[in-house]
Amino acid sequence: MKTLKRIAIVNAVIVVVIALSAFIWAGSAQEKKVEQPINGKGFAVLELFTSEGCSSCPPAEELLAKIEKESNGKPVYVLGYHVDYFDNLGWKDVFGSPENTKRQKKYSAWLNAQVYTPQLVINGAQEFIGSNESDVRNAINKQLLNKKYTASLAFDTKRDGDVLKINYEAKDTQASDELLFALIQKSGNTDVQRGENAGLKLSHVQIVRKTLTLSLKDAKSGTAVLSIPKGSSAEKWEVIGMVQHKTTGAISAVNASTTF
Repeated sequence: MKTLKRIAIVNAVIVVVIALSAFIWAGSAQEKKVEQPINGKGFAVLELFTSEGCSSCPPAEELLAKIEKESNGKPVYVLGYHVDYFDNLGWKDVFGSPENTKRQKKYSAWLNAQVYTPQLVINGAQEFIGSNESDVRNAINKQLLNKKYTASLAFDTKRDGDVLKINYEAKDTQASDELLFALIQKSGNTDVQRGENAGLKLSHVQIVRKTLTLSLKDAKSGTAVLSIPKGSSAEKWEVIGMVQHKTTGAISAVNASTTF
């Protein structure tokens, strides 16, 4: 009987040890999984093509402003391009430019997509209606988890009056990559008097005022110059730089200056 009891006790101890070992292993595996990087080098570049003459655009710009505010400290970069092809419909967008329209047409070719407003492009790779909040947020989350990017971009800006000098360095880029710098006016307001949004006071964020594109084929570092528009009353500015493939539009690196 004592032998049987001893065997039973030994078996019980073995079962406890096995169960405890399984518990410890499971806990260790779970802890290891949590320690893995979540975002990696993922980022989300949101480029919204909009117009003060478009009645469908204010909701998209409101969503953009909300995301820009929520994303403080996260690798989410917001750019608002005001196009000029609504200017003949009763109201000339005070921030519109043919340069912005030209960039949207580039995306039309790259993504085989229509030109419309409000159109939002994320990381140069996907486009959809800019006011569709679920699509926008799902796309942001997906890109933040994307760890495939290996290129990097670093730069600093120095302001002398209305002139900005940008010293930059890009690494691990391809011969077909270009470097784009966008001068961003942080906010702006317009009382629209005519057109589809007549009578509305529109608020804008992250307004693209100028862009500059440079080739990275021969030199991956250098100095670029941008000028702040004359007569501008804006108090805060930012520069966003991105590395973009010139034949596909895909963005592989991005960075931004501190607000100045």
